[in-house]
Amino acid sequence: MTGTVSAEFPVSADSRPRHVAIIMDGNNRWAKARRLKGVAGHKAGVDAVRAVVETCAREGVEVLTLFAFSSENWRRPKDEVSALMRLFLLALEREVRKLHRNNICLRIIGDRSAFSPTLQEHMAAAEELTRNNTQMTLVIAANYGGHWDISQATRQIAEKVRAGQIEPSDITDDLIQQHVSIGDLPVPDLMIRTAGEQRISNFLLWHLAYTELYFSPVYWPDFQHEEMRKALEAYAGRQRRFGQTDDQIAAKALQQ
Repeated sequence: MTGTVSAEFPVSADSRPRHVAIIMDGNNRWAKARRLKGVAGHKAGVDAVRAVVETCAREGVEVLTLFAFSSENWRRPKDEVSALMRLFLLALEREVRKLHRNNICLRIIGDRSAFSPTLQEHMAAAEELTRNNTQMTLVIAANYGGHWDISQATRQIAEKVRAGQIEPSDITDDLIQQHVSIGDLPVPDLMIRTAGEQRISNFLLWHLAYTELYFSPVYWPDFQHEEMRKALEAYAGRQRRFGQTDDQIAAKALQQ
């Protein structure tokens, strides 16, 4: 699943998404509804992560990207952010070997410079351990934002122009695709957001141009195997046109 991936969108799609991206929302509201502290919701959300990873792997999804911590989440109360960092470190320590045993490759995207040296070391070690696994790629977006992603790609390209390695006329969609995070992976076919919110909140802005959107009212900790299967079934029932007419889609289906 590595190599050059074009930014050009396909003209057809399978009933099963190759790449699913998820905004895991509702942990705090789940905890509040149970009169618990917000961190209890985040801890419960780890179980949902396990369930979704397992379901996607079984259903043949190639890439699963989870929005774990946005660049805007630093604005949350300090005690909650500290608890999230501890939970993230604990998850890396406990869960990565399970991923490795199940042949799942872990990749982490986002600006790591804001994280503690210890957390950065665990991120790098987890990626190295699972680098060659092939069952599925699990991408964790941490301190990630779509604006950051596009701007860092633009800076890299600008540096190449300044160094004389490329000309401004060489800048294309495909070149930008090569410089954004996970640009070597298939673009998301399906983006899920839980807890009833219907926005993408600065998540994978470059990547979601033609992605199917699925909004679930279920809080993330309750988004387990059955809810994930519902989302996949909803996707299977959609017709992705990619700018084509219904007649064109029908004609291509007959040719297959």
